[in-house]
Amino acid sequence: MDDRQKLLHDWTEGLLAALELEGTEVDIDAVLGLAGRAAHSVVRPAAPLTTFVVGYAAGLAVGSGQAEEQVAMRSASAVADALCADAAADGSAE
Repeated sequence: MDDRQKLLHDWTEGLLAALELEGTEVDIDAVLGLAGRAAHSVVRPAAPLTTFVVGYAAGLAVGSGQAEEQVAMRSASAVADALCADAAADGSAE
């Protein structure tokens, strides 16, 4: 693990602890990948918005019993990825 990865891991662990979500698995590379795709296919500020909305949607799905945690994250991420691909294909990125 390089310094950047360690910093992100430690930040994530601290954030999870502060939010009383210890033990929650976060795929940092997947989150950063989605953020990058949103930033490049839409506009840079779409990155945090996309990751927030995906996490929120997944949390609602899990909380309401619609899906297990991993399924909810994969499903919400897949929807966002498809929208990013559509935005890139129609050239709407700034």
